[in-house]
Amino acid sequence: MTETVDYDDLLTRYEPALGLETHVELNTNTKMFCGCPNEFGGEPNTHVCPVCLGLPGSLPVINGKAVESAIRIGLALNCEIAEWCRMARKNYFYPDMTKNFQTSQYDEPIAFDGWVDVEVDGETYRVEIERAHMEEDAGKATHVGGAGRIQGAEYSLIDYNRAGVPLIEIVTRPILGAGEKAPQVARAYVAHLRDLLKSLGVSDVRMEQGSLRCDANVSIDPIGAGKLGTRTETKNVNSLRSIERAIRYEMSRQAAVLDAGGAVVQETRHFHEADGTTSSGRPKSDAEDYRYFAEPDLMPIAPSREWVEELRATLPEPPAVHRRRLQGDWGFSDIDFSGIVNAGALTLVEETVAAGATPTAARKWWVSDLARRANEGGIDLDELGITPAQVAAVQALVDEGKINDKLARQVIDGVLAGEGEPAEVVDKRGLAVVSDEGALGAAVDDAIAANPDIAERIRGGKVQAAGALIGQVMKAMRGQADAGKVRELILEKLA
Repeated sequence: MTETVDYDDLLTRYEPALGLETHVELNTNTKMFCGCPNEFGGEPNTHVCPVCLGLPGSLPVINGKAVESAIRIGLALNCEIAEWCRMARKNYFYPDMTKNFQTSQYDEPIAFDGWVDVEVDGETYRVEIERAHMEEDAGKATHVGGAGRIQGAEYSLIDYNRAGVPLIEIVTRPILGAGEKAPQVARAYVAHLRDLLKSLGVSDVRMEQGSLRCDANVSIDPIGAGKLGTRTETKNVNSLRSIERAIRYEMSRQAAVLDAGGAVVQETRHFHEADGTTSSGRPKSDAEDYRYFAEPDLMPIAPSREWVEELRATLPEPPAVHRRRLQGDWGFSDIDFSGIVNAGALTLVEETVAAGATPTAARKWWVSDLARRANEGGIDLDELGITPAQVAAVQALVDEGKINDKLARQVIDGVLAGEGEPAEVVDKRGLAVVSDEGALGAAVDDAIAANPDIAERIRGGKVQAAGALIGQVMKAMRGQADAGKVRELILEKLA
């Protein structure tokens, strides 16, 4: 079993440094250098052609829409946009790359020197962007046997449908000074990227499908050492929650190695979702360990300053400005709004409000009930099997008096269980509130008869005592009574 050190304990001796490499699959219609469809899924090895397979005699042509998306992403990250850049061949040998090289950008990225600000627990952290460059995705390996990962697999199958899909790789400079909040800062940064890229409309940013994936470089060094420790790179972490867990674990593991007098090995590591641990992959190469040379089959890219400014004008509202506007529009206090942001629920609440719910109702469901369910399941909020539109539909049923909050939670149970839309769940489970005066009147009569003392107090003018009888009626009717109607009937009968 791998030794680890208590997280709070390691922070007394070590400080972390992070570097995040985020790969974004663009949602262009076609691939980066050919006309093959850029679609997720499909039968293996059907979205392929001689170009994306790198067959002899085939010639690539760069996707103009991908270049446009790259520039817009760079601008949204406050980057400089290169006046001239080109593609390069990054030579490596792996079964998922048919050409034995990846067409990428090396020393001439299209976007560089940017930054974003993220907020964690009311404190702002600036994450500097070193570069955002264009490249193509590799094929996808399916590991058969074991846990479906390369370690323990009996053999692997390769699907080249993903080969050639347009990618933007966003690389940060070392993130220093975050201390104990380092894992949360990393999570907040990737969440910021996800929301930003979605607002730009350049990617569906579905982490579970790999269209947004993060490699987390982690190192620790003694406090005050003034130098960066040896880093590891945890590959392809596919959820916000997992990013935070992977970094915390790596910090704890590296601290145990150093405490024992050992040396951290520079390597890639695999993250294990089940228990939040990482395991050794392969020795980690630096950029200079690869052989690069300029791609001879593609022309250089020289975006005009006029075009860049035209694209700058298409950018959506900056995230920080967007958040401030939403808080003002919704009327939430700083504490309440921070709760939404920290829960990773901002976009979900916004979409629920857009679907017709009030901000207060949307916050109630996502930040309390649904956040609890996500935590219990060990998943991110947006991985729950319920959409903002469905949450808004649940609240609409409450507003219409068809169900109450207690019944609404049962409706959510049904939606999460795959029983259909909220209205269907109400019908299937028989959850509608009973408003029929006959049924309610009988239940009220029973409650009055069973509680004569309370009935006398109400007759004596202490109407607040009606709450006890209402509770009795609600219990008798399994929570499906119209509480307002029950109160009305009690006061009427005891007048």
